[in-house]
Amino acid sequence: MRVHVVSDVHGNTRDLARAGDGADALICLGDLVLFLDYADHSRGIFPDLFGVANADLIVELRTARRFDEARDLGRRLWAGLDRDAAILAAVRKQYAEMFAAFPAPTYATYGNVDIPSLWPEYARPGTTVLDGERVELDGRVFGFVGGGLRTPMRTPFEISDEEYAAKVEALGEVDVLCSHIPPDVPELTYDVVPRRFERGSRALLEAIRRTRPRYALFGHVHQPMARRMRIGTTECVNVGHFAATGRPWALEW
Repeated sequence: MRVHVVSDVHGNTRDLARAGDGADALICLGDLVLFLDYADHSRGIFPDLFGVANADLIVELRTARRFDEARDLGRRLWAGLDRDAAILAAVRKQYAEMFAAFPAPTYATYGNVDIPSLWPEYARPGTTVLDGERVELDGRVFGFVGGGLRTPMRTPFEISDEEYAAKVEALGEVDVLCSHIPPDVPELTYDVVPRRFERGSRALLEAIRRTRPRYALFGHVHQPMARRMRIGTTECVNVGHFAATGRPWALEW
């Protein structure tokens, strides 16, 4: 059995269409939407609406952790526009392209920038969406936990620590623990390019220590200090920033 795993697709439809080549199944750990590309400020919903100069500025403010100023800029830019309608229209366009590119079978969960309420409209036969749920693939049990934890960035699918922990608990013992965000370990949560810690989950870390899955797979941190490490007997792997690399991570057994 060979499974390919991707995360942080962020609009990379071209490579997503080939991500399942040579695999028996594709797993996607979320973040399909591209709101703003921090490497190329001309790409995404934000620059499409407000131009590259404003994208440059908001990236500068966020990178400097000047979140209040970034929110003030956003409020000024959105004044007079129907924010929800504009974002939903852009996200729907991206989702139509992303979900059409998924091979069958695909098993997917949400990232923190995704909008879960829209997924049922675009998930076709052959794509299974899982969140706080399990699936068995050729004798191995995979558990999925979607979304992120609350941050000053206020991305669309951030939930409380308690709600997130309940989803982790619902999985029980699994062979492969799949999530969008990493367990709360400094080496796995620190992004070396913006030089800041992203939020990891204490509940995931405790579940790894308690249930000892073979693997814990995740994304979210685009340039981590450590891409993989062991916690006890569990191999923890950041499967990579697919939007940038275009390459899936492969698991075989």
